Amino acid sequence: MRYIITLLATATPALAEVPKVVTDIPPVHALVAQVMGDLGQPELLLARGADEHDFQLKPSQAGAVADSDLVVWIGPELTPWLDGAMDSRPEGAASLALLEAEGTMLRAYGEVKADGHAHEDEHGHEDEHAHEDEHGHEDAHGHEEETAGDGHDHGHDHGSEDPHAWLDPGNAQVWLGLIAAELGRLDAANAATYDANAKAAAEQIAALDTELAALLAPVKDKPLVTFHDAYGYFAEHYGLTFVGSIALGDASSPGAARLAELRGDLEAGGVVCLFPEVQHDPALVEQLAEGTTVKIGGALDPVGSSLEPGPGAYVAHLTGMATTIADCAGK
Repeated sequence: MRYIITLLATATPALAEVPKVVTDIPPVHALVAQVMGDLGQPELLLARGADEHDFQLKPSQAGAVADSDLVVWIGPELTPWLDGAMDSRPEGAASLALLEAEGTMLRAYGEVKADGHAHEDEHGHEDEHAHEDEHGHEDAHGHEEETAGDGHDHGHDHGSEDPHAWLDPGNAQVWLGLIAAELGRLDAANAATYDANAKAAAEQIAALDTELAALLAPVKDKPLVTFHDAYGYFAEHYGLTFVGSIALGDASSPGAARLAELRGDLEAGGVVCLFPEVQHDPALVEQLAEGTTVKIGGALDPVGSSLEPGPGAYVAHLTGMATTIADCAGK
């Protein structure tokens, strides 16, 4: 099974108080906070405004990981800096790696999926929340990491797994149930509360999904370019046409050849919006768009690092992204 949870030594551990939970990034923290509700607050490791790719834990944060009853994280594919800290926890301590969780819909960079059909991942698990929207737009690049200035691609293989799975709201709904189940296993006295909170949060996200689909429907066919290839789940779920990105790699800098190629594409017309990104200097975006008909949109924030952390951050995260895209592409 892909539901990777490391169990404690006993099947039903008896905790004296609500479990101490640690999370890696704001969207995950928000989902756990919704499930815990008034019973307790999870700890968020990624500081506000920090870059998830090169973050370093403070000693106090490493201590929180070591002392936690449960760690809920995307997995080492996104936040490898947490992987080492996990070794300091007692053998068998509980953890939930969401990319490995049963029911998670996964995609590879540049992957095309058929419209409206259930999808199978590389493990043969069928997607239990197949989307009815129009999607299947392939990224116009191989998502390979570049070294600034040499114009050659390095790293990221075409087809490697995309870790930005929280940008599909269907995954978030699946995860809420899994988080509630694990918290209920650790804290049986409050299991019913965790379950009720998870169901309420899932209903809220379902309603949000309907609203965002309606908001984005008019701009589905508008070609868009982002700063880096982090939005495949969001584009696929809502049927958006993301045709490329400035940086081909997740944490790479674009080389001269890549910039020249992209500039040529923008000058040729067709691309409607070019989106900068939080944590990156917008000067490069402005330089590329100068003298073309391409509009510069608001800065996108794939990990939600600019948001105020809390239970409302996930809804705010997706709402902000959809609104930013619709505001630019819909004009």
